[in-house]
Amino acid sequence: MLALLVLSKRLHSDNGLGVLQFRSNWLVDPATGSYTASIPSPTGIPADPELTAHGVDQAKELGAHLLTVEPPIDAVYSSPYYRCLQTITPFVTLNQENLNRLREKDVGAKADAVTIRPEHGLCEWYGAAPFEHPTPASTDVLKPMFPHIDDTYQSRVYPARNGETIAQLHDRVAAGVQAIIEQCDAQGHRAVVLCSHAASIIALGRVLTGEMPESIDAEDFRAFTCGLSMYRRKSPSSSAKSLGTDGRI
Repeated sequence: MLALLVLSKRLHSDNGLGVLQFRSNWLVDPATGSYTASIPSPTGIPADPELTAHGVDQAKELGAHLLTVEPPIDAVYSSPYYRCLQTITPFVTLNQENLNRLREKDVGAKADAVTIRPEHGLCEWYGAAPFEHPTPASTDVLKPMFPHIDDTYQSRVYPARNGETIAQLHDRVAAGVQAIIEQCDAQGHRAVVLCSHAASIIALGRVLTGEMPESIDAEDFRAFTCGLSMYRRKSPSSSAKSLGTDGRI
């Protein structure tokens, strides 16, 4: 059995979710493709903001909760954008601290500490445009900020630089999660966390269940400001297969 735990980070909007904002926003000039932000990003990329103080608190609460998941999480994949890495880092840090305590007590902690695998297949969605959209910072830039990032990991999938249609988003997410599942099956992982963005999270739900709505605007899979969804594979057979005829992984 493989369990996928999907984390979402998204910007608050005034659609009934409350009045709190969990990351800073940015603006883009549709004529030139120039991105600007009112608050400087730690990576220097306008479309790569950090979490607000409340978002950081939520990430800490989430990290503590993820330590209680059974079977224990043994692999982490994240969008390389700063806010996603910032969201999953508290869990990875707690995981390392917990293993260190067990080893100090000599109680036979056999598991290795998880690292963060930066997967571009989980990146933010930008709509198709006549200009190139921003990309995340390189691991050389991110490693000093996030020591737990795996700088040897090679991303399997990359979004198109000029953005994507909704159909292309679903294809990209499907290819990304298929590669992740195949790698996890080959390495024997049982519980895996994917940390991503709202649009990609919705696409993940549709890809993993094979439930594609007639309207792309259907509110079928929710992506909250800091949300957690769990998907469990029903069949014990290997999922290193291609997508089934019903689209389900």
